[in-house]
Amino acid sequence: MKALLSSRPVLWFLFLFNLTVAVAAPLVVDGTQGYLTSAGMGVVSLGAGMGLLRSRTQRA
Repeated sequence: MKALLSSRPVLWFLFLFNLTVAVAAPLVVDGTQGYLTSAGMGVVSLGAGMGLLRSRTQRA
């Protein structure tokens, strides 16, 4: 499972999908729930982005 989650296509999908949801959540869902959803998805997106940067520096 770890090999699947650390592959570049999966990391790109997680990064872009969660970033999109983080941006759209406060616009679609009103109130605190939208902001908390945005924060949670933003954290996941940042984690995937860090994974992409780490794999990039390891390959260089």
